[in-house]
Formats: sequence, structure tokens, C-alpha cells
Amino acid sequence: MGSRNRSIRFQIFLLLLLPLLSLSALWGFVLNLTMGDGQSLFRATTLYETIGVTSTDLGSQLQAERLRTAQALASRDLTEVLGSQRSRTDQSVAEFQRAVTEAGDAAGDELRAALSNLRTALDGLPTIRAAIDAGTGPRLSGLYAYNRLLDTLFLLHDDLVPVSDLTLYQQASALQAMGQAKEYISREHALVVGARDSRRLSEPETASFTEYAASRKFLHSRGIAGLDVTLRRPYEQVFASELFLTYAALETRVVRTGTPPSDPDAWNRTVEDLVSRLDKLGTDASDTLAGRASDAATGTVLRIGLAGGLGLLAVLASIIISVRFGRRLGGELAELRSAAVELAQLRLPGIMARLRKGEDVDVRKEAKAIKVSGSAEITDVARAIGSVQRTAVRAAVGQAALRHGVGQVFLNLARRKQGLLHRQLGLLDGMQRRTHDPDRLEELFRLDHLTTRMRRHAESLIVLSGAAPGRAWRKPVPVIDIVRAAVAEVEDYTRVNVAAMPPGAVDGSAAADVTHLVAELVENATIYSPPDSPVQVRGDRVTNGYAIEVEDKGLGLSAAEYGQINALLAEPPEFDLADSDRLGLFVVATLARRHGIKVRLRRSPFGGTLAIMLVPRAIVAEPPEPETDDGRAALQSRTRKKALAVVASGTHAGLPRRVRQANLAPQLKETQPEPQPDQQAERSPDEVRDLFSAFQRGAQRAREEASEEEPMSKGDDA
Repeated sequence: MGSRNRSIRFQIFLLLLLPLLSLSALWGFVLNLTMGDGQSLFRATTLYETIGVTSTDLGSQLQAERLRTAQALASRDLTEVLGSQRSRTDQSVAEFQRAVTEAGDAAGDELRAALSNLRTALDGLPTIRAAIDAGTGPRLSGLYAYNRLLDTLFLLHDDLVPVSDLTLYQQASALQAMGQAKEYISREHALVVGARDSRRLSEPETASFTEYAASRKFLHSRGIAGLDVTLRRPYEQVFASELFLTYAALETRVVRTGTPPSDPDAWNRTVEDLVSRLDKLGTDASDTLAGRASDAATGTVLRIGLAGGLGLLAVLASIIISVRFGRRLGGELAELRSAAVELAQLRLPGIMARLRKGEDVDVRKEAKAIKVSGSAEITDVARAIGSVQRTAVRAAVGQAALRHGVGQVFLNLARRKQGLLHRQLGLLDGMQRRTHDPDRLEELFRLDHLTTRMRRHAESLIVLSGAAPGRAWRKPVPVIDIVRAAVAEVEDYTRVNVAAMPPGAVDGSAAADVTHLVAELVENATIYSPPDSPVQVRGDRVTNGYAIEVEDKGLGLSAAEYGQINALLAEPPEFDLADSDRLGLFVVATLARRHGIKVRLRRSPFGGTLAIMLVPRAIVAEPPEPETDDGRAALQSRTRKKALAVVASGTHAGLPRRVRQANLAPQLKETQPEPQPDQQAERSPDEVRDLFSAFQRGAQRAREEASEEEPMSKGDDA
């Protein structure tokens, strides 16, 4: 997952790295195996020349000491028979210890464990000798002690067998079996020598002799079967000789009768000659096997050199070829990528920007072919990208033409609708002047309010089409008038509370757009908040201009939704006809971008949404000074305030309000109860009618005064 955003060269490098690493690992593995085989063979030769030779001599000396011990136990003369043999055994043990030190790292973990066990057994040799000298145990127990010591030695010989070459392993195992068979012959000889004076073997000794004879036969059979022709032929000659046949006959007789041979000297000569010949065969066979191991190691080293060198050359050649191929392919893909990036980030965006500006675009000239060199697949991809480019440019041109046509339709319909709405407002004004019925005035006022909202929606279509509304003023318009005019264009205007604002004005050329923008924000607040909750509008002069805040008491939005809306308001995208649910947001964003106004939504501290609108200082001006020469401006301001106030006092012309029965004689006046101090007197129907009539006429007069300053555009005349 982490390599998805990497460069093309890195991707190709990863693509080629895996087979190269696999090839290198395979070469290293094969080389390690071959080197391991050679090292194993060399290690086997070293172990044979050190531990193998000395351990063989140690076994022979232990066998001789066991035999002399059996003779001494039979004659009861220990000093004369055992003294010199024990010295030779001790010397052999010392030489074995030095050989173990010389072997060093050639000994593996398993061999070290076997050497440790043998050393422990050899450390117990003085205890065995002391027990024999004291004569505290039976004769067979001493022989068993030497047997256990020799068993430990033969276990060491099993770990000396090289395991890297199967043929050598089979021959070494067969020779090991022949050596153990010779050990069982020595054990039989020790039992017979120990029973020479008693002329009979005890039951345990007979059982042991029988066991030794059976094991000897089994090991000879296994050894002969495992040896090859060269090593097997000398043993076959010995087994077919008269010497071995005589020994086998004597052995069978002892097993059958349980008594030693009648001629002890003949037994001794036969066994000693046989053991001597078997020792010589074992030594010769071991030397032959060691030579084979050395030759095999040399051959292995040669194979290592040949295979390793050729393998290394193959790996290097693969790396060089892969690097060159990867660099060439990477260059081709990088060239294709550069062309595609240039198309996606420079050429197409430039074409789209020109289309948005309304410029004409020649598809054949702009959709140039992508020129890249390389393999057939690369050129095919380049041609495919070029085809996509031409299709995209054609589609963009078509979409631009469609959007322009739709915008013109919006603009024409909006201009026509705007003209009709102005005419409708004029008719409503005339009807309001001629009507004095409060109920009809109320209906006309509602119709007037609906017409004003329809005019704002028509202006929204003009804004979305890219044009500017026709309404504008020559002089700056006070902010409070802009806010009140915006509130008047909202359906639920009765829920909107406008707080007192510091003096401030907006340039007349931007007043209509600012009014429209505030109206959209206020209407959005009334729509997305409970119908019985108020909407607060407040403003204040700040360092960077004039800030207007619209706050509702709705449920608000999530942080993600606020982020999406603020991003749209900051950088409004091109209007999409399918996204009609956000029509008001697009209008707000378009108007804000047109005049550099910053609009941002966030969660209100009291719940709901707080919309903050910052009008820049570039379009903020001081409110116009009232005209002092004829008092006309003061009269217009007073009239406008009367039209926008909720409670009016007096008529629209400033005349005193008519009071019923004020000019009647006291006798003709109707008596009415005096109002209670804690109660507020209710207005009569006539008072309500006069009040509403005065409000309507004040609104009409203010609208007439505003229309005198408003230049009419061409669309309005339509």
C-alpha cells in the first residue's frame, strides 16, 4: 500500500528488484549449501585426523585394560598385570584431550555434547579402578563399567560420521558397525578370560555372552551389507578364513554349553589374531574413507568455484540488463507522464479558463497530439490520451456552449420577469393609494411582499447567469436600510429581530447585491430554525470593514458540513444545474466573490448557526449627510422610518391623528369606563385601520422615493 504514491522509476525498480533478489537469494542459498557440503567434508577430515584417530586408540586401550582387568580378577594379582596397561590408557586419554582441543570449531554442537558425556565418563575411570582394586563387587560389575565407558565412546564415533555426502555417510556407518562388532568380540574374550580358573560361566555371564554373540552377528551382517565392493572385499576374506571360522565355532560352543573353551590358549590366540586383523582392516578402511572425503571436499570446492562464479556472472548480468531495461522503460513512462501532467494541469485547465471567459476555442488546434517515443504500448497509450484529450476538449466546448445558452435563457427569463414584476409593483402601489379598506390593504400588502420576494428570486437567476442586477444607487446606502430591505424580502420577516447598528453605509453600486446577500442568509436562517424561534441580525464596524451577523436557534450542522459549506463559500465552483438544492449558497458565494465579501458559517454558542458576513472597506462608506437647504432629505428619512416602524404615531403626512368624538358636545359623547392603571387599553377597529393605512402609505412613499434614485437597466425596460 505504501508504494502506490511512489514514482514510476521506483515502481519499476520494485518490479525488477523482486526477481533479482530472488535470483541472488537462490544463488546464495545454493552456494551456501555447496559450501556447507565442502566445509562438512573438510571438517570430517579434520575430526578424523584429530579426534577420530585418538578416540580409536583410546578404545583399543580401554578394551585392553578391560581384558587385563578380567585376567587380574581371575588370578587375583592386580599390580603386575594392570600397572603398565593403566599407564598406557591414561596416556591415550591425555592425547585424546589434546586432540579435542586441536579440533576446535570443527566440532559441532552435537559432537560437543558427545565429547562432554565422554569426558564425564572418563572422569569416572579412577572410581572404576578403585572398585576393582578393592574387590568389593562381583567380577561382572567391573566389566560392565568398562562396557558403559566404551558405549559412550562409540556414541562419539556416531557423531563423527560426515552427513553432507550420502555415500560417505553410508560407508562410515557400515565401518562403525564393524567396529562395534569387534567391541562385542572383545567383550566375549573378557568374559572367557575371567572364567578361566572357575572353568564355568555364571548365569549372568552366560546371558551376557549370548547377547554379545547375537549383537556381533547382527552388526557384522549390517556392516557387510552397507560397505561397497572395495571396502567389503577384505572383510569377506577375513570372514571366509579359517581363523574366523574357528572363532565362530568356539563362540557357538560357549553359547550352547555355557562353559569356556577347553583349550584357553587356543581361544586366546584365535581371538587376538582375529581382533588384530579386524583392527588393521578398520584402520585401512578408515584411511580409505578419509581419503574419499578429502577428494570429495576438493571436488566440491571446484564445483563451488565453477557454479559460484557462473552464478555470480549470471546475477551481475541480470542486474545490468534489468537496470538498463528499467531505466529505458522508466524514461519512456516518465516522458508519457510529463505529457499527461502537462495536459491535465496546464493545457486543459487553460482551455477551461478560456471557455469560462467566453473565448472561442479551436478544438483541432488546442487538442494537439502527444508526441512520445518508446515501445508500442507507450505510443498506444499516448494516442489514447490524445484521443481522450480531443474528446474532453470537445465536451468542454459543448458544455461551455450549453452553459452559456442556459445562462442566456436564465438572463432573458429573469429580465422579462423582472420587468413584469416592476410593472406589478407599480400596479400594486396604485391600488394601495386608491384603497382605504384595511382588509384589502392587508391583502395588497401581502401581494406586494410576495412580489418583492419574486423579484429577489429573479435577481438570483441573473446572478447565476453571470450578469449583474439592474438596481443600483448613486449615493452610499446606510447599512441599516440595507438590512431592513433584506428582511422585508424574507417570507417570515416577523421573526427577524434587527439590533441597533453603528452608522455605516455601502457603496451604491454594491448595495443591491449586499441586500440580496443578506436576504439569502436571513431566509436560510428562518427556513432551518423552528417557526417560533427568533432570528437575530446585528452589525458592527470593524477594522477590515463592516461585519453583519445572522444567528438562528436551529439544530445547526456537523463540523464536516460546516467545512464543506465554508469551502464552497470561499471558492465557489461553477454552478451545476443538477445541484439545485444549494441554489441560495451558490448565489451567496457568487455575490460575495463579486465584491470581495467574506462569508463564513459556524456553530452558534447558543445552538443553531451563526453566519458572519464581512463587507470589505473597499465598498464601505460613510452614510450620506442630510440636505439642509430644503429639508427634503430629512423628510424622506422621517417618512422611511415611519414606513418601517412596527408602531406609527400620526398620519403619513405628519398630520395629527383623528380622535373619535373629540369635537362633539359633552352630552353627545359616549361614556366609557376609565382604563385601569395596570391594564392597557385595547385599540378600536378604527384605530387599527388608520394605523395600518398609515403604515402602507408610508411604505409606498418610501418606495417611490427609492425608485427616484434607482437607475433602470435595459432588462428592466423589457
